[in-house]
Amino acid sequence: MQIDLYGGFGEKGRTSVGISTSDTRILLDVGIKVGAMGRDYYPAIDVAAIASLDAVFVSHAHEDHIGGLSWLLSCGFHGLIFMTHETRGEADGMLAQYADPSHVRDYPIDRCRVKLFTPGETLRVGPLKILTGRSGHVVGGVWFHVDDGEHQAVYCADVTPGSSVFVMDPVPRCDLIVLDTSYAADSISGLQRRTEIENWIAAHPSGCLLPVPASGKPLEIMAILTGKFAIHQAMRQPISTQILAENAFAPSTQELLRQRLERAVDWSDGDPFPDCPLLTVDGMGSAGPSVEAIRRAAAQGLPILLTGHIPDHTPARRCYDEARATWIRLPTHPTRDENVAIWNAASSPYALGHSCPHSGLRDLQHFLPKLDVTAVTGDHLEI
Repeated sequence: MQIDLYGGFGEKGRTSVGISTSDTRILLDVGIKVGAMGRDYYPAIDVAAIASLDAVFVSHAHEDHIGGLSWLLSCGFHGLIFMTHETRGEADGMLAQYADPSHVRDYPIDRCRVKLFTPGETLRVGPLKILTGRSGHVVGGVWFHVDDGEHQAVYCADVTPGSSVFVMDPVPRCDLIVLDTSYAADSISGLQRRTEIENWIAAHPSGCLLPVPASGKPLEIMAILTGKFAIHQAMRQPISTQILAENAFAPSTQELLRQRLERAVDWSDGDPFPDCPLLTVDGMGSAGPSVEAIRRAAAQGLPILLTGHIPDHTPARRCYDEARATWIRLPTHPTRDENVAIWNAASSPYALGHSCPHSGLRDLQHFLPKLDVTAVTGDHLEI
C-alpha cells in the first residue's frame, strides 16, 4: 500500500492523502489552503495523475478538506465521489465560498458519480475495503480505515473526541494512522476552554461578535450560550438541518440545540449589532457574512472572539495582530491526551500528523514515540 501526502503535512490546509495499490488509486479529501496563492492553494498531486484516480472520499465539508473538489474536476478527475448525505448538502455552499467561480460553474458535481453513505458503513473500491466512523467534529463527518487485504491505514481527517455535542466512534487497529494534530501538544481540555469562553462572553454583556465556520462549531458555541444570542439569518436553515441529523449527537444535546436555535435572534447584514453574542460565518473572515461583520465590528470597537484557526493574510488574523480581537481556542480537534488515546486504541502504530507545523509535531512526539516529525507535503511512503 502506497501513501501519498498531497497536503496538510508540515502545514495547515489543503488536507489530502492518496492511497494506492498496484491497480487502484483513491484520494482522501481534497482541501484548499486559506491564505495561499496559485498552485499552493490546492493539493500537491501531479495534475497528470488526477485522471487515473478511481475515487475521492470526502470526510466533511470544511474548506480545508473539500474546497479543492471543483479544481479536481477541472483537472480531469472522472472517478466516484464518496461523501455522507450531510456533507453533500453542505458541499455546494462551501465550494461557492472557496472554489474558483469558473470551476464551480463549468465543473458541477455530477450527481450520478456521487455515492452517498452513512457513517458506519463499509465501502469498497476495487480491492480496497474502507470502513467509516463518526468523527465527532461535525454532523456527517467521518474518519476512514482503508484495508487492502494485507495492510490497514487510518486517516482520521478532523476528529473531536472531547466534543460536548457530537459523538466520535472508536478508531480500529491499523499499521499506519494519520492523526489530526491541529493542536500539537496542547493539553488543555475542552471543558476548561468552554469555561474560559463562557466567562469571556459574560464579561461582554453589551454584545460581541463570534465568527464561526458554517458547520460543527456553531453548535458547539450554541451549547455554551445559555442567555440571549443572535445568528446571521442565513445560518438558521443550515443549522436547523444539522440539528435534524440522526445518530450524530450526544444524549439530550439534540433537543437542547433545537430549543436554543428557536430562541436565537435573526440578524442581517447592515443591521445594528445586537446587545448580545452574534454568530456569523465564517471563522476567518475570508468568506460569507463575517467579511463585512468583522470589518464593521473592528471599526466600531465591538469585542470580537476568535475560537479557531486564524491563518495569515485573513481578516481574523489582522484583527488579532492589531489587538482588535481575542482568541480562545474552542477544541474541535484532539488535545494531546486525546491523540495519545486514539493512537493507543489503534495498537500504537507508525503515525503521521496532519495540520501541524514540524515544531508542534516535535513537541507531540514526546508523548507519541512513533510519530514521524519529518514528513512534508509531497512525500510518499509504503506500508
